[in-house]
Amino acid sequence: MDVPLYESLDGQIALVTGATRGIGKRIADGLVDHGTTVYAGARDTADVTDDDRRAVELDVLEDSEIRAAVDRIETEAGRLDVLVNNAGVMDSREPLHAMPTEVIDRTFATNLRGPVVLTKHALPLLLDRPGGRVVNVASGLGAITEPQSGEMPAYRISKTGLNGLTRYLDGEYPDLLANSVCPGYVQTDMTDGSAPRTPEQGADTPVWLARFRPDAPSGGFFRDRRPIDW
Repeated sequence: MDVPLYESLDGQIALVTGATRGIGKRIADGLVDHGTTVYAGARDTADVTDDDRRAVELDVLEDSEIRAAVDRIETEAGRLDVLVNNAGVMDSREPLHAMPTEVIDRTFATNLRGPVVLTKHALPLLLDRPGGRVVNVASGLGAITEPQSGEMPAYRISKTGLNGLTRYLDGEYPDLLANSVCPGYVQTDMTDGSAPRTPEQGADTPVWLARFRPDAPSGGFFRDRRPIDW
């Protein structure tokens, strides 16, 4: 897909949640490789071991940590160009009638409420100049154009909601680029090593979306750098 891209992100600032392992770490790696100053969100900053990024304490379940992370970026960098909502959890892989309510609550809070609240606090910085980007790491399991059978209801519904956040942001803020991405079935802690795709493959499209110029597409859902159905 031919879209206008930044060849270099030198001078730009990104915040990546869940940046200590799996897809999130590889997204942070890719952004650093393109010259971005990356704030790597982590529940425990000791887990951020690369010295080419800035570790920031950020549990998306904690509103105080969300506010503190955004405040720190504003104080230190004075801008935010890219927000990657990557942090997420899997549910207990049961059908809805058997899933404990606390599992539903935790999954929704991490996968949907956290990104919504973080984006809310980050918007003033993202909107400070045209072309701020929000990249929401969703999943094809949340696509409403396909049957959502196969259990994992809380995970699926939370990712459908994350796509809803993308569509809302695109409609509400014309100077913002908001896109969702399905990284595919990736080898992470959530997939127990059973997936065929590497974290590097899963991170490729999120990094590509983070490189979109202000006149690039917004409000889309992408996999492997191509638009897919909602």
